[in-house]
Amino acid sequence: MSEPLILASASAARAAVLKQAGLTFTAMRPSVDEEALKQSLRAEGFSPRDQADALAEAKALSVSRRMPGFVIGADQMLAMGDDVFDKPQSRAEAGGHLRALRGQTHTLLTAIVIAKEGAVIWRHMETPRLTMRSFTDAFLDSYLDAIGDSACASVGAYQIEGQGAQLFTKIEGDYFSILGLPLLPLLGFLREHGIAQQ
Repeated sequence: MSEPLILASASAARAAVLKQAGLTFTAMRPSVDEEALKQSLRAEGFSPRDQADALAEAKALSVSRRMPGFVIGADQMLAMGDDVFDKPQSRAEAGGHLRALRGQTHTLLTAIVIAKEGAVIWRHMETPRLTMRSFTDAFLDSYLDAIGDSACASVGAYQIEGQGAQLFTKIEGDYFSILGLPLLPLLGFLREHGIAQQ
């Protein structure tokens, strides 16, 4: 019998990606103060890429120190030039993010880390680039009405797997990484370690 697989996340989107891929896993919320850690990393001058990696690592290690098996930690940063966007806290903030991203290209820095027995054993980073179209304010209002509170569930205030697809003119990179979990490299790792079928 293979060792347990644990997703160190409360993210419904990440859990859905693993479930739809046919993996058996347990989801467990990590004991990490993400906001405090993020602020500390920024104060120390970590790049958005390194922030995402450090947060993914902290989540994986938090659960791996308590539970046996392979623990997946993931995090995502949205960067556009020198600007970094966090998850919006309200509809108004989500609208502000989307207005700032409108007509621009941004990068999603998506990190994944696997820990076992309290140590990191694998890490990977994907950097998809997305270009938003110059949508109207009327479209933005109707979009926010349609998606409701889920606008605050992702760093970009969009769900590319749903109506959020209408926001974009171009997407370069891995689809699953946009959803927050680089699935194909992860499946490769899991096959190598006997957790997914060869």
